[in-house]
Amino acid sequence: MSSGRGREQRSEGEASTAPPPPTPGAAAAVFAAALPAAERYVARLATDGVTRGLIGPREVPRLWERHVLNSAAVAEVVPDGARVVDVGSGAGLPGIPLGLARPDLTVTLVEPMARRIAFLEEAVADLSDETDRDRNRWRIVRGRAEDRSVAAAVGPVDVVTARAVAPLPRLVTWCRGLLRPGTRLVALVGARALAELPGLTGELIAAGMQDIHPRAVGAELGDAATTVVVMWRGPR
Repeated sequence: MSSGRGREQRSEGEASTAPPPPTPGAAAAVFAAALPAAERYVARLATDGVTRGLIGPREVPRLWERHVLNSAAVAEVVPDGARVVDVGSGAGLPGIPLGLARPDLTVTLVEPMARRIAFLEEAVADLSDETDRDRNRWRIVRGRAEDRSVAAAVGPVDVVTARAVAPLPRLVTWCRGLLRPGTRLVALVGARALAELPGLTGELIAAGMQDIHPRAVGAELGDAATTVVVMWRGPR
């Protein structure tokens, strides 16, 4: 999930004084033609994202490495042309960087909070170019992943992404309606969750998941490299 959940450190209307961080050289290779859109998104995170409480002000200098490139690295485990749903999207992480890095994907951002939905709608409107194809590959759905109405609105998906939304067993439970047989779940997790993974594997298998494994992504991105946990919903 985005850094919005649990990091709302400023009230709305409180201004950010920090400028957007400079664009690192690695960003050009990751985003290619979408680099200007990625730069606008980082600028929005550094300003509106802070004043609306979605990003902590101390995160601004490291927005590229810790949040945007880090999220785009998920592209390594997403198949070509996939339908992706990003649950608990918050400020759009990892969904927006992933979609910018991979123009072949369709991306649905799921978020329950109204002010985050407003941010996402503005961000996506700014990122989309003038072609119908680009506008149509982004969707925003308000609600929680566990709501039946969300699963109905989202429809069939190939990949579910999440960033720091919940412990893995709870995340799987919440996403049950989205995880049809064969759907891949990709969770960006911290060191603690990785350490706990061996002890959770049995519980995850009992919940219908299979081929559960950590995978390092973004090795060429230096400080933006991260680890994801990848698993599949089994046939039952």
